[in-house]
Amino acid sequence: MSQVAPIEVKIPLAPNPKNIPRFSAQAQLKNGETLELSDPKSVRAMVALMDMSAVMGGAASHWGGPAAFAELMSAIYGYAFHISNQKSTNHYESFHIVNDAGHCENGIYALKANYGYADLTVESLKGFRSMQSPLTGHGEVHLFRNGVFISNGPLGSGLPQAQGLAMADALSGKNRVTITAISDGACFEGEAKEAFAAIPGLAKKGKMAPFVCAISDNNTKLSGRIDEQSFSMSETFASLKALGWEVIEVKDGNNLQSCLTAVEEACEKALANPQTPIALHVKTIKGFGVKKTEESASGGHGFPLKGPQELDEFLSEIYGGAELPDDFVSWKHELQEKAKNKKASSAPKDENNPKEKVQVGVARALIEKRKQGLPVVSLSSDLPGSTGVAGFQKEFPEATIDLGIAESNMVNCGIGFSKSGYIPVVDTFSQFGVTKGALPFIMSSLSEGPMIAIFSHAGFQDAADGASHQALSYFSMVSSIPNVEVHCLGSSEEAYHLVSQAVDRFAGDQKNGKTPKTYIFFLGRENFARRVLAEDYSYQLGKAQIVVDGETSEKSVVIAAAGPMINQAVMAAETLKTEGVHATVVNPSIINSPDTEVFKAALKKSGGKLVTVEDHQVKAGMGAMLVHELLQSGESLQVRSLGVKGIFGQSAYTADELYAKHGLDSQSIAQACRDLV
Repeated sequence: MSQVAPIEVKIPLAPNPKNIPRFSAQAQLKNGETLELSDPKSVRAMVALMDMSAVMGGAASHWGGPAAFAELMSAIYGYAFHISNQKSTNHYESFHIVNDAGHCENGIYALKANYGYADLTVESLKGFRSMQSPLTGHGEVHLFRNGVFISNGPLGSGLPQAQGLAMADALSGKNRVTITAISDGACFEGEAKEAFAAIPGLAKKGKMAPFVCAISDNNTKLSGRIDEQSFSMSETFASLKALGWEVIEVKDGNNLQSCLTAVEEACEKALANPQTPIALHVKTIKGFGVKKTEESASGGHGFPLKGPQELDEFLSEIYGGAELPDDFVSWKHELQEKAKNKKASSAPKDENNPKEKVQVGVARALIEKRKQGLPVVSLSSDLPGSTGVAGFQKEFPEATIDLGIAESNMVNCGIGFSKSGYIPVVDTFSQFGVTKGALPFIMSSLSEGPMIAIFSHAGFQDAADGASHQALSYFSMVSSIPNVEVHCLGSSEEAYHLVSQAVDRFAGDQKNGKTPKTYIFFLGRENFARRVLAEDYSYQLGKAQIVVDGETSEKSVVIAAAGPMINQAVMAAETLKTEGVHATVVNPSIINSPDTEVFKAALKKSGGKLVTVEDHQVKAGMGAMLVHELLQSGESLQVRSLGVKGIFGQSAYTADELYAKHGLDSQSIAQACRDLV
């Protein structure tokens, strides 16, 4: 293969660590040489402490995945550092190491802190997932350039990116080994399966540099066992050999020596014959190190402890009863003292309008419609507990299909169910629904096979997971697709009524021989007031809602806010009222076909003064669509549009922190209103 010289681009990763790991464990190379590798027990302990810190701050976190990967990652990084030191090169000159399993990045942070790599220390791990730390929920280049080379998070995306690295190395004549670590759940994704086929095919033609893919196979995904809840992946892994991979089986993937032996063999074989990529099929145990999480159906996917008082037993089990390192003991005590001193919230509770997740209303609507005899079918991709359809699935398992972590496949299957007379409901996080489902939704409209979509964790509502999981273009990516209605839900009451109406309309259109619309409902993840309108309010699908009705005066303004932003807008209106400024808060509800009549009536009170606010990019967002429609209808406006200004988000303990940073909180909304009046 002829070579093409690239522009020299400096890799910003930190150089090789100068020392062996602070907490080390030994394993031998095949020549008998002993390597000091990162002790997997220490990694698990640090992950537990990091997770507890994040949870106490209000963020979700992950334990099971990084616990499963600890030995494998220790072997990969330890081997890469050792070989690079022998060659007197930096590790990134001899190896590309790519982590596809973004939910396991906290384990890699811990491993790197063990080495002091990229200036990480045990102390720096304490800020994990906070606004102040570059150690985001998933590895992100834009915040941690000297520690992360390829951003991760969306499962299945890291493997094809690593493929591109190896293809580029082949084109430029670099004999660098690319090693990618991926979870079994991620192997459901279409991107991963495409790469599984392409990598050996291209390698055979000499278009790939040496490539190793390490698969952590523990038959466990977020919500439970893969083979029980969706379908077995064993045939997929068995097919790798037929595709052209040389497969090395590692039966004990939580044994450090077994992992190092396999990694050494894989790298040597890949270097000796780049035309055959190597797949390490590594059997691991999710949640390894703690019996309770090992035996859990989900492998302890999130963090299983309720508070730091439970850390004593948890950490002791990780270390097999041996004495904990002093750093971990002091960190544990720090967290326990913090919990003791934490004051209970004194915020009064409204017993008549308690807070709950919007998802409660979604489940209630779907269950009720199924009980009424409508053929609602739930097609899931491993996140029903997060999106609100878990209740429906529990009650109607015969009308539930979990397709694994495969959002594109899920939406495409919805088309088939729709064409067959069912009412398919698909669900996932907003970010994955609009990105991996974008083309399938277009084909849904083209094929006249619509569906109902429930997409949660919209905008900054997935605060802790960081930029890769934060859908900041969710409106714009689906709003222009023909025959699609886009809605944003702000309360469980709104969810109940509007989802119910969507199912009824869908069924009615099918029965009358008319193609229904696709209804996409976006919602948050946090608890909100059960209702934001009067108890007897009559919700109507496609109609905007007056949440706060302001007075007519020279100091009046209209605030348009949907979904999670309604609460911020209401607080801004309350603040402004004390200053003599009258704000009318309108929930557009439907985003891509705005109810201009309600807005026109409200804008008469304010003389056309309008503030739009959304946790979405300002470009092509709700505000842009609303203002365009109003101008097209002849309205004269003075507008301030608040939203994200062309940048990515980051991890934070709560969405409120991100609203404040990006100028979307109640104070920022109030100031935008003052600027207009």
